[in-house]
Amino acid sequence: MELVLNEEQTMLDQTAKNFIKDNSPISRMRKLRDDGDPLGYSKEMWKKMAELGWTSILFSEEDGGMGLGMAEVVLVTEALGRGLAPEPFFSTVMLAGQALSTEGSPELKEQWLGPIIEGEKVLAMAYQEKGGRFDITRIKTTAKKTGSNYLLNGEKAQVLDGFGADAIIVSARTSGKDSDLEGITLFLIPAGTPGMTVTRQWRLDSRNIALVQLKDVEVAGSNIVGTVEKGGPLLSRVIDQATVALCGEMLGGMSAAFDRTLGYLKERVQFDVVIGTFQALKHRAARMFMEIELSRSAVMAAARALDENNANQEILISTAKARCSEAYILVTNEAVQMLGGIGMTDEEDTGFFMKRARAAEMTFGDAAFHRDRFATLKGF
Repeated sequence: MELVLNEEQTMLDQTAKNFIKDNSPISRMRKLRDDGDPLGYSKEMWKKMAELGWTSILFSEEDGGMGLGMAEVVLVTEALGRGLAPEPFFSTVMLAGQALSTEGSPELKEQWLGPIIEGEKVLAMAYQEKGGRFDITRIKTTAKKTGSNYLLNGEKAQVLDGFGADAIIVSARTSGKDSDLEGITLFLIPAGTPGMTVTRQWRLDSRNIALVQLKDVEVAGSNIVGTVEKGGPLLSRVIDQATVALCGEMLGGMSAAFDRTLGYLKERVQFDVVIGTFQALKHRAARMFMEIELSRSAVMAAARALDENNANQEILISTAKARCSEAYILVTNEAVQMLGGIGMTDEEDTGFFMKRARAAEMTFGDAAFHRDRFATLKGF
């Protein structure tokens, strides 16, 4: 498995990093938070990212995309992580977009994929419920067939970028019982559909999430994404892809936090000596560097495993997520400590990375969840 970038990937990597550096500094994220922006991201910035082709990377050429792979996606998400750019990449491209691209009907693809690729529409995926933790089969939301339509009732929590989304793909149970993988169906519900209430909530990292409540929401059978009662495996696949993309973002965040810390260690003088010369701080910085490089290798391996349809892809995905979850928290904790008193203040940007580390850890499964998944896949 090749773990180095080719010429085209190197160009994409540098272009993405330069764009984020020039257009999305941490101060932009700070302003969105301080203003209490209802969306939590910029539609104008999202459009610019689409114009760069970022939204089209993973879609096939037949669907109007570039037909590239996860190896390219993680380069973009790493750049997003460096600037903590909050645009709806995971919700729109990696979750809802990939579900539509993989098993959406020709009519749904024609209606939604073009606007997604052009950056004109934002979609969200509502699959989590209260008490479900990271288990996608813990679904109490029901969908009962009435003629050619379905009536949905239930509540979805932690819906990424759900507030302000043009449509939400909802997982509901059409048969079976709680915790069954079979019997799950995915429904695309346009914004404004009667009976669907979307309430804006805020995570620790100030990102847009929503509580979605469904009361007798009528959805046409033509709005089913995939096959009736076979939505569980589809949902699992797109979450795996999104997990690797998130690992790329986490890698970018921890790298940026480390760079800030290293710069401080080289500049801060104490007792007439640059503190970066202290052996204890050198050792701690070296550990941060090693954890980042281990994470980088794990992310690259997982991305390429998906592109190659490697038999060990699930094992490598869980390895990457467990590694990145713990490394991002370690690096940001160390960054705050090494920055001293200023590191504890809101005016120091490192705190934004620390908050993002904790929110990202709990997205798509934390380190403990993925270690358990790794062990189960290994037969333990």
